Order: sequence, then C-alpha cells, then structure tokens
Amino acid sequence: MSSRQRPRASSQSPRTNAPPRSPGPTGLAAPPNPRRVPLYVGLAVVGAAVGLAGTLVQAALFPGGLLLALAASAGLFYGGRVLTGTQLGALVPAVGWFIAVIVLLGGRPEGDYVFGEELGLALFMLGGMAVAVMCATMSRLPHPANGTGRSGA
Repeated sequence: MSSRQRPRASSQSPRTNAPPRSPGPTGLAAPPNPRRVPLYVGLAVVGAAVGLAGTLVQAALFPGGLLLALAASAGLFYGGRVLTGTQLGALVPAVGWFIAVIVLLGGRPEGDYVFGEELGLALFMLGGMAVAVMCATMSRLPHPANGTGRSGA
C-alpha cells in the first residue's frame, strides 16, 4: 500500500495535549472586518434613502403606503443581515433609516413637517424599529449543509 492510499495516523487523530481554546467573540462583540466598511457605509446610505422614501410614501398613501414602507424597511434590514452575515449588517441600515426619520420629524421653521398624521407617524416609527430589532436579533442564518451555497447541488 502506498503512502497516498493510507492516511497518516498523526493527521487523522485529534491532539489530546492541546490546551482548550476559548471561542472568539461573535455578534456585535466581534471586531468589524475592515473590508466590509464600505459595504456598511453603503447600507447606511441606503437605509437613509429608504427612511426618506418610506416617510413620504406612508404619509401619502395611508394605510397601504405604511405597509409598503415597512415592507421596504424589513427587506433592507434583512437583506443587510444576509449580505454581511452579521448583526451589524441589519443594524447599520437601521441607524441610517432612524437618523433620516428623526431629521424629517424635526419639521420646518414654518411649522410644517413631513408626516401626515400622528397615527401613521407612530406606526411607522414603532414598526420600523421593531422590524430592525427583529432582524438584528434573529438566530444565526441557515447555511447549506454541503457548503456550495446552491440548493439541490
């Protein structure tokens, strides 16, 4: 039997004298990957744009516009989570969304503000924040068992 056919005993057996490893930080405690910083900045900008668009749509087309704005926010937060694979991927666009909504909530010197009615404002703010928290705190994303990333392959 050649060495190519026979596995080595030392490479196949686990080390018994190795010290136990403590798991590295995960979630928000893990340091951000520097290569993802431009992605996070882009997600924050898109979050602000979705907050702006959602503010205008929910005020103009109540109650259908409210549902559309919340669905767009949920899609962005969940998409950021899936795209980056981290909780930070859902929180960064949520922060951009929240900042845009708060800026629009401030109003103008004339006394006008963007939100049409108080019920829509409350539902949009609370619903958007609830969706952001749900997307950021959901359990780990499912990964395919075979590791190819393709279903049925």
